[in-house]
Amino acid sequence: MGKEFMVINKKKIVSLTLAIVLCFCFAGCAVKNAEITDGKYSVDVTLKGGSGKAKIEDATVEIKDGNAVATIVWSSPYYEYMLIEETKYEPIQESGNSTFEIPVTFDEEIEIQALTVAMSQPHLIDYTLYFDSKTLKGE
Repeated sequence: MGKEFMVINKKKIVSLTLAIVLCFCFAGCAVKNAEITDGKYSVDVTLKGGSGKAKIEDATVEIKDGNAVATIVWSSPYYEYMLIEETKYEPIQESGNSTFEIPVTFDEEIEIQALTVAMSQPHLIDYTLYFDSKTLKGE
């Protein structure tokens, strides 16, 4: 009976330790937009997809009443529009690299499509954007 008691206690200790570790891991992972103070911030954005040639050169985010709108600048002037779900976003710049304002949520992947005219024919390219809340810097 003594060995059985030790096995049960070891299982409980392992389970409790795992639960505590998971709590610490998930406690700081997802940041909701509403938890960030209103203002303008620079932010790091990870871009996945496409051919790997395109980049996001610059990204700023404005938070107002818990809503985050990012201004992103592509490394190319040839993006005609972006799609997020069913919503189409037109570029806001008059010259230079393609620049868009889009709604964002931090710390989760956002699937987008962007139409480029840099090739012989226009192509709608799938990308994923990730806005990392840990990199926010007030302006």
